Amino acid sequence: MLEHIKTLDKQYYMNTFGNRLDVCFEKGDGMRLFSTEGKVFYDFLGGIAVNALGHSHPKFIQALKNQLDKLIHTSNLYYIENQAKLAQRIVENSCADKVFFANTGAEANEGAFKLAKIYFHKKGQEKYEIITLDKSFHGRTLAAVAATGQEKYQKPYKPLTPGFKQVPPNDFGAVEAALTDKTAAIMIELVQGESGVHPMDKEYVQKLRKLCDEKEIILIFDEVQTGMGRSGKLFCYENYGTEPDIFTLAKALGGGIPIGAVCAKDFVAKAFEPGDHGTTFGGNPFATAAGLAVFDIFEEENILDNVKHMSEYFMKELSKLMHKYANKVLNLRNAGLLIGIELKPDISKTIFSSMFEKGFLTSLCGTTMRLAPPLIVTKAEIDLFVNALDMSLMEE
Repeated sequence: MLEHIKTLDKQYYMNTFGNRLDVCFEKGDGMRLFSTEGKVFYDFLGGIAVNALGHSHPKFIQALKNQLDKLIHTSNLYYIENQAKLAQRIVENSCADKVFFANTGAEANEGAFKLAKIYFHKKGQEKYEIITLDKSFHGRTLAAVAATGQEKYQKPYKPLTPGFKQVPPNDFGAVEAALTDKTAAIMIELVQGESGVHPMDKEYVQKLRKLCDEKEIILIFDEVQTGMGRSGKLFCYENYGTEPDIFTLAKALGGGIPIGAVCAKDFVAKAFEPGDHGTTFGGNPFATAAGLAVFDIFEEENILDNVKHMSEYFMKELSKLMHKYANKVLNLRNAGLLIGIELKPDISKTIFSSMFEKGFLTSLCGTTMRLAPPLIVTKAEIDLFVNALDMSLMEE
């Protein structure tokens, strides 16, 4: 079956992903995925931080089935009960006052750019520049690519959307040097996932907040990957003792159903007026039912407590491996259950492939193995992963 699927993919699908890993999945259960060829894999990537509740969580699936029996889509020409209720849940659990729903993280980030720009436009100020960071990743749309601080993503699409400039992460002086009287916003990921799990320094983030207050600049946090519990807090900014003016969500918010969100404080949110922004699919009854179910399950099953305890246990066990293989495991970085295992460059691809062959899904960011397992992961499953990694390192 797999070979047939690969043939169809090669013949009919645009080749944007190259030669994918040699597997196709047909069902999942908790941390496990089952391939068309009958092999079991443990999902320590969680669909790239999407499947926060694992696969086929019974309460989540039931909530989706219940909604399917009612409504999937109506359009935003009409009031949508689930949309209003999910916006309420986000606001009541965050620093935001208002929410706009999109379909993806890139769309949410686009909405954040537009909101920051229109805020100053309506104040009669010509401020449109947005400062982002080197090695960042904000999505695949043209503006999101311009915001992304990685040449490999930008080069084919130049000239890029104007107004974006990148500075080195955790370098406050570089931000100050990049400021002009046209600066509208500063946008950062609190943890850069695509570059290999690099958290921002707390002092740096707090300085950015102070700077934005002093200069009347909008501070935006891209929480597409870190939002909804990944760091051990519902939103990662809670770890930094400060708040953004705008933050974006996607990935785990829908538990596997596409949804994105622009979350903003009222002073900036009210810059969006009828006709200024919109969406056909965003915030539809089905996607927002998924978001509501995620919130419910987080509360009922104490998901954040599990993230805290399991991330501590995971890092303790990985630290033992780093001590055992000091010449192979060069560093460990994490924010809760977003974990980076930096490997010796000449073995990183081999270790990644070895773990895949042993039935463990991860991603490789340069020479760093990135882990973003479902937030329901247990000690027993962590032990399976650590033992497999131990074997892979020993074999290399």
